[in-house]
Amino acid sequence: MVEFPGALARRTVLAGGLLLPLLPGLAAAAPRSLAFAVFRNGTRIGEHRVNFTGDGATLTAATDAVMTVRLGPVPLFRYHHKALETRSDGVFASLETSTVTNGKAEHVVAERTGAGVRIDGPSGRVTLDADVNPLTHWNPQILAGPLFNPQTGRLMKVRTTRVSPTHWTIRGEAEIDDLYDGSGAWQSLKGKLTDGSMVEYRRI
Repeated sequence: MVEFPGALARRTVLAGGLLLPLLPGLAAAAPRSLAFAVFRNGTRIGEHRVNFTGDGATLTAATDAVMTVRLGPVPLFRYHHKALETRSDGVFASLETSTVTNGKAEHVVAERTGAGVRIDGPSGRVTLDADVNPLTHWNPQILAGPLFNPQTGRLMKVRTTRVSPTHWTIRGEAEIDDLYDGSGAWQSLKGKLTDGSMVEYRRI
């Protein structure tokens, strides 16, 4: 999740049921990677990469996102987010994230337990329902159910809509459109911030 401060402020995550299978392409092609250039109002501000390892039974996704917003040569906003997510037989198993936003560090650890999904984050510990997933975007199957913010560990107040087989929208505390190809691989993201500026991910 990216939190743009001041005039840019909005909680926008730039990061189906749990029993659905893994995306066929990811299971068959692991290890595999996705890379995106990140733009704000058409200006490139960073990159977001996801590397996959594992097989059809266990899949691990390692995310690394780095962004800097500048006014001329002066940096106004710096962001670095790292995440390690594991899924077992298509079901969310665990997530650990580390995020530094303008020098402020946040750490989240989430793990499936018999009681649900236990999350330790900046606001403390909480246990969410078993059908919750982190909003990490690369797997469209998670968008049919409840989502938690991978940077804060909090349950998100959003509604998701499958516009077409390759297009999902997220509305509420975030305003995001995610696009996928026919195999379900993540292709792009567009998000609108409260100041009217646009954030876009373009596959590289």
